[in-house]
Amino acid sequence: MAFSSNGIQGSYGPYGPLEDFEKLEAMFKEEHDHLLEIKTGEYGFHQLQQQHSHHQQPKSNNVPLDEQIAHPSSSLELLRNYGSRFKKLTGETLNERSTDQTYVVSHKLSTVEMISRLSALRYVAFPSQMYDDYNLPTHPFGFSQSGLSEDEMRNVELVHCLLSAAEKVGYQQYERASRLLVNCKWVSSARGNPVERVIFHFAEALRERIEKEPGRATPMKGLMEANDDILRGSSINPSFITVYQQLPFSQLMLFTGIQAIIENVALKRKVHLIDMGIRSGVHCTLLMQALADRQDCPIELLKITAVRSTAIEETGKRLAAVAESLDLPFSFKSVVLLDMKDIKEELFETEDDEAVIIYTSLVLRTMISSPDCLDNLMRVIGNLKPSILVVTEVEANHNSPSFVDRFIEALFFYGAYFESLEICMKEYDEDRMRMETFMGCLIRNILVEEGTERTVRIATMDVWRAFFERFKMVEIGFSEASLLQASLFIKQFACKSSCALDKNGKCLIVGWKGTPIHSLSVWKFPGREPQFNP
Repeated sequence: MAFSSNGIQGSYGPYGPLEDFEKLEAMFKEEHDHLLEIKTGEYGFHQLQQQHSHHQQPKSNNVPLDEQIAHPSSSLELLRNYGSRFKKLTGETLNERSTDQTYVVSHKLSTVEMISRLSALRYVAFPSQMYDDYNLPTHPFGFSQSGLSEDEMRNVELVHCLLSAAEKVGYQQYERASRLLVNCKWVSSARGNPVERVIFHFAEALRERIEKEPGRATPMKGLMEANDDILRGSSINPSFITVYQQLPFSQLMLFTGIQAIIENVALKRKVHLIDMGIRSGVHCTLLMQALADRQDCPIELLKITAVRSTAIEETGKRLAAVAESLDLPFSFKSVVLLDMKDIKEELFETEDDEAVIIYTSLVLRTMISSPDCLDNLMRVIGNLKPSILVVTEVEANHNSPSFVDRFIEALFFYGAYFESLEICMKEYDEDRMRMETFMGCLIRNILVEEGTERTVRIATMDVWRAFFERFKMVEIGFSEASLLQASLFIKQFACKSSCALDKNGKCLIVGWKGTPIHSLSVWKFPGREPQFNP
């Protein structure tokens, strides 16, 4: 499948012009087809000729969530077919019906994605057997006619070297992988351009995986454990709040999710929000302001119950102060659970005359590695009979049992995210550096750990949809007003041309240029009809 290059014109990102991308791609394809014919006859690489769809249908609903992933037949094939991922966010309207309203879209690929895709094309055509492990690979036909700058050529070679090292690790060829990683670490930097920063963290992860194989200690384990509370939503890092304020992803999901709640409880005087990961409670403040402004159906009581693994008195006090300033009847309760397996509906004190809303933001993914806890939580949510369930998650597939497949998926995802930080924040911003360090911890857990130690397990919306259907949940989508507000909200950011909105079924997807980043979906249970008609 050909890669789309719509909108790649003139100057692009910090790396200069790239006007001959299609010509370069055609050159790679011609070279790849020629070499593929030779290598298929010489080495028997029949997998490269298969036309395997990267996105398969989710498996049977009886299969655990952590096993409902795609299984490409080879890492090289996954690279070849990865191009289909980038057509998700390249010019489609959010509205499934034919209208004249086109919402925020993006036609450009991120610089990191462009470099990674060129590297992937090059890697498929010229695998690691064609160069010395002690040196960065050199394109046998050169880049003189490609339109790439010198920095871009270096970045393509760097990503190619990283892909080769990952393949060697996958084959347990640790000595060869280590030699390649020396090249990666020599050129990359945690304070360089986005490509160099991404390579730095991925090279660190590969090095730690190699070190762990003989049973040696993993150096970054302590740092991962230090960030574990943040990962699971049980503590608040001020740096992350600063980053979220400057990037559009989280704010867009927050505003659109709250809008869906407001529309659903428009006729309710008593509202009970059960939050599975309240953190700083910014979204609760938005809900409170909207309910306080409601004139036609004044609110009698807003209850918020926050589920946490640690006490959050400060959040409750802050929300109570906001409610008082708005003259809004309000109550706050914290349910502290050290283990989600202990959750039960009796903890929430719901009333028959109140509208129950369940809000989960980046919470469900933390339980994929504990399927019993996740299943129990879903049963409890169903027994609470909420009007709607609002779910925000990361939109990626970092849960494959194949190490190399997991590596490739994570490389494209974090490459896009690192570039969004580059565009939206200053180069040496300390908050940005802390966020990137934390992301490095996530990358390490995805790539270094296996079994129960691999707690960072992220699934796509298609997998979550199949999981929710096991509990007879129905996806209800968003009103036209919500979608329009989402598109208008994006336009407030300087990076508005890079942030893209799309729909997967009735789910809203927000991404950075070609790469999906977050999903937002709204669900109801049988017998509980939404108040609006999306």
